[in-house]
Amino acid sequence: MIKLTTDSTISESPSNLTRKDSQTKTQQRAAVIRPDVVDAKVYKLKSAFVKNAVFITLSYIDTHSGRKPIEIFINSKDLNRSAEYVVLTRLISAIFRRATNPMFILEELHGIHDPNGGSFKDGKYYHSFYAEVADVIERFFYDVDIMKKEDLNQTSE
Repeated sequence: MIKLTTDSTISESPSNLTRKDSQTKTQQRAAVIRPDVVDAKVYKLKSAFVKNAVFITLSYIDTHSGRKPIEIFINSKDLNRSAEYVVLTRLISAIFRRATNPMFILEELHGIHDPNGGSFKDGKYYHSFYAEVADVIERFFYDVDIMKKEDLNQTSE
């Protein structure tokens, strides 16, 4: 419990501190701990939705249950969208580290539509820049054997 004293300082009661410590330890166990060195692949994305090329670095680790994506970095020379790239980087990396099955992020990113309309690239229609990022993530999953071609058939049924 947080208590306000007469001199307007905030203090926390000891009973709440022990509860917070145990919650923090539980949350830390749920997250994958990043090793000092990870394997990664870098993809260059040229998109009609952004001015400059975007570089997407995806890394993974080998665990007892197989390969698992652990983080993503999105970077570009375009400083106008740098805050957006930081948000995407942090959110997707958090999902990779904490979710038991992070594949849902592909569907969510594909579901975002650009208000100015989509674009065709290599014979495929993309609703937004985020759909192109999802495509890169999916390609990475196949490249490092996180997903296999039969996984695609099972998810579409």
